[in-house]
Amino acid sequence: MILHGHLSPGGSFSGGAIFGASLVLVALSFNLEAGSRMIPHHTASVLESGGALGYVLTGLVGVFAGTYFLANQLAGFPMGQPGQLFSAGAILVITVFVGVKVASTIVTMFFYIIEGEK
Repeated sequence: MILHGHLSPGGSFSGGAIFGASLVLVALSFNLEAGSRMIPHHTASVLESGGALGYVLTGLVGVFAGTYFLANQLAGFPMGQPGQLFSAGAILVITVFVGVKVASTIVTMFFYIIEGEK
């Protein structure tokens, strides 16, 4: 879903929500302690920050190339053949980072909500 967002309906937010919900379901399938060992809070926080950082760094490639923030073809990202997976340049990279950010945010919110109920 995340990787094909530029080719079909879906994309980074919906794919990240599905991935995050699947991680929450894995944590719920076991008890909370086993789920938090499978998906540590520190890992989710690092992925959350890494997704945002990757998005910003991808955008800065355009600035350092002398164009504008989040420039695609102008920044030198290869465009490929239309309809193929690697045909959108930076958009594929951006959707992966946003998907990671959304998924890790859902997992982090889940654990904060569950731990607050104890």
